[in-house]
Amino acid sequence: TMLPLLLLLLATAHGLDKRPYKPTLASHTMGGLTTASTFTLEQPRCVFTEAQRDAVIWLVVAIPKAVDNFNNSVAPGTPERAFQGFPTRAPAYMTLNTTLLNYPCSKPSGEITVLRVGSETSCAKDERRPTCNGPLPSPGPYRVKFLALNGSKPVAETKWSDSITLKAARPFSSISVMGSGHSAGMIALTSILSILFAILLAGLVALLVFWGSDVCGGSSTFSKSEPVTVQRYNTHHLQDQMAARL
Repeated sequence: TMLPLLLLLLATAHGLDKRPYKPTLASHTMGGLTTASTFTLEQPRCVFTEAQRDAVIWLVVAIPKAVDNFNNSVAPGTPERAFQGFPTRAPAYMTLNTTLLNYPCSKPSGEITVLRVGSETSCAKDERRPTCNGPLPSPGPYRVKFLALNGSKPVAETKWSDSITLKAARPFSSISVMGSGHSAGMIALTSILSILFAILLAGLVALLVFWGSDVCGGSSTFSKSEPVTVQRYNTHHLQDQMAARL
């Protein structure tokens, strides 16, 4: 029973062009090579030959334990190669299919020739898109290779990459305050000074409000005129002198 299977594997492997290229992350001068759910690869330019001109070139993303027994004959888009089942039901998936035309040897000046793995969010849970280039579900690690298929027949492949590990998000509680460059005493002193400054500012505002209301109240007392009483005096001696002159 094993002989037909071995013959099938030999027939599949026959004529498979093993390219010496190993996929790598993009240049370190580019920011964001790895995030919590994506990584950026260099395009496999000038890797495949004219013999694979009519082939479709796929990117295979796998967990490390799936590398040794990976079967090139399992077609992309099947349940065993669907992104939506990765990595539990499908230890590897296939995505970013294109042709040799998009991986030429020449590179125009200033052109960025990279592949962003994990950049599609809209199809991540859409089982109608099993070749979705969806966000990676965990930090990994992962390994990748490029596989050229002519119809359903594998015709060329690259080496597997080294392990690629994504960034892991750290919970806030795990962030050390002491390691941030400021001592606990310094932070406590800063907090106390901030509170005292807030109290001082509140007292100053209250004083200004009280002083303003006092000025307004004092000015109102001057706006009211006090009644003035003028007493009338009857000067009899002046009246007698006037009568004597007459």
